[in-house]
Amino acid sequence: MITRRLYRSLDERVGSTPLLRKSLVKVFPDHWTFMFGEIALYSFVTLVLTGVFLTLFFEPSTAEQVYRGGYEALSGSRVSSAFASTVALSYDVRAGLLFRQAHHWSALLFVAAIVLHLSRIFFTGAFRRPREINWVVGVTMLALALLNGFTGYSMPDDLLSGIGLRIIYSVVLSIPVAGSWLAMLLFGGEFPTAQLLPRLYISHVLLVPAAFAALISVHLVIIVVQKHTQFPGPGRRDRNVVGSRFWPAYTLRSVSLLLGVLAVAFALGGLVQINPIWIYGPFNPAKATSPAQPDWYVAWGDGALRLFPPADFRIFGRLVPSPFWPSVGLGTITFLLLYAWPWLERWRTGDRAFHHVLERPRERPGRVAVGAYALTFFAVLLVAAADDIIARLTRVPVTALVTALRIAILVLPVAAAVIAYLITNALRRSTGSGVTELTREDMRAGLTPHRARHPAGREPPLVPPPDQVVQMWRNPAGTWRWRWRGPGEELLSNEAYLSRDEALTAARVAFAGVRLEQVRPPAGVPLPPPRHRHPAATRAAGVTGWLALFLLGRRRRPGPPDGPPAEPGEEPPEDPGERAREPAARE
Repeated sequence: MITRRLYRSLDERVGSTPLLRKSLVKVFPDHWTFMFGEIALYSFVTLVLTGVFLTLFFEPSTAEQVYRGGYEALSGSRVSSAFASTVALSYDVRAGLLFRQAHHWSALLFVAAIVLHLSRIFFTGAFRRPREINWVVGVTMLALALLNGFTGYSMPDDLLSGIGLRIIYSVVLSIPVAGSWLAMLLFGGEFPTAQLLPRLYISHVLLVPAAFAALISVHLVIIVVQKHTQFPGPGRRDRNVVGSRFWPAYTLRSVSLLLGVLAVAFALGGLVQINPIWIYGPFNPAKATSPAQPDWYVAWGDGALRLFPPADFRIFGRLVPSPFWPSVGLGTITFLLLYAWPWLERWRTGDRAFHHVLERPRERPGRVAVGAYALTFFAVLLVAAADDIIARLTRVPVTALVTALRIAILVLPVAAAVIAYLITNALRRSTGSGVTELTREDMRAGLTPHRARHPAGREPPLVPPPDQVVQMWRNPAGTWRWRWRGPGEELLSNEAYLSRDEALTAARVAFAGVRLEQVRPPAGVPLPPPRHRHPAATRAAGVTGWLALFLLGRRRRPGPPDGPPAEPGEEPPEDPGERAREPAARE
């Protein structure tokens, strides 16, 4: 009762009912790959929740203090306040280690979900017009996730994170002309400095999360305005969305996913140890730890630094140190290509049409080859970042591993791109549904180059599929209904229509280009009552009829000459046609 009154009060002031009704019936596609974006969102929620708890106990300061805590091996040592507060979180604060490790695991899951989400968008062409802005927003969130993950990883002031900061300081110094100025600006002086940890803290807990909140809001607003993409299939066109309504099906599924992400993050935080800084010890510029690897999402940069040969050279008299190309150069080129890819592909294919239905990866072998090359390239760099661990486990000299990985970084990405192109091109030309159904003839056909160009601003023409048909019929009650029939499956309209024209229009919107035919009502098909609004003429006739009955009632019951006037008749009840029609599960 209280909730209902509060909602009515809010609706009277802001008129929220139309917006709420529209939101509750919004349709979302059901494919499982769309969950990657939601996993990233809920990982961000987990990061915020656990991060708020950690900020209550963490001290972002390099001021020295004598450690007096639960970790006896460190008792009496002089360490920084940041290191001491992190160890205290792990040993002295109730549930502190659980929240700290859950926070770290959530960060790894967050970046992984973003990478998978962007990969799904890339391979299915979801970045095409009109979604270029959302692609740019997603790439920016990936860059911010890498930045914020590294700043959070570096704040405990332990020996391992200190080595990473020292590497970043050297990378910034390697930038020609502006390197020394940028290092002074970002680090506050020559590394290590007392100003660095407070700056990392403000960036990690305030600036980047605020930017994330803004970008996530923009991302969701664009999805609502442009509607969701969907995979090709029966009834799926650029003008509709087939799937589950936001309430209740999609809401229950989404809430379950949120609880699942929280459960996984806290299960990993409680059962799997990560980043035990008390083992590494406090940061000391004169010391180093080996083997030493950063988190996976920045390990590609470490691997590139390990593989790139020492090659200093000068440009216009300016020294370009060897750390510049595998770090700043590689990262800049990678993100510039990611930002520009929608326009590069549009220029290559000439496709300027709006798209709301995704492409299967096999339809774009060239795009799949580029993606396979990039993923393999960065996978080799991830392996290279762990060359010291591999050398210890396999007893192979590090120099031999570096040589082998340098050859692999040149050969494996090209091989992966060629294989991916041949397989996807063969799938595009075959009638099989998967790789296991490819024949030798299909693989030979895959050697033929694939070219796909569309006239600027025009979509490829719709070809009516010969094995599909939309059947319409008239019910005994006078309403109309239709169903789509294809090879081995069929879809039934989830509502009846008052006229043949309404049913015909709905069928053409849902199945553009499919042959239509009129048949007799099939036996055993449930026929729901129509839920459409009555025409304006019907409503006007109803109101006129009630008014006539009201006037007749007044004539038959005249009041006394000098007495009070007769009571007016009752207002006509609500016309059932005024009830809001329940939309179908198709926008």
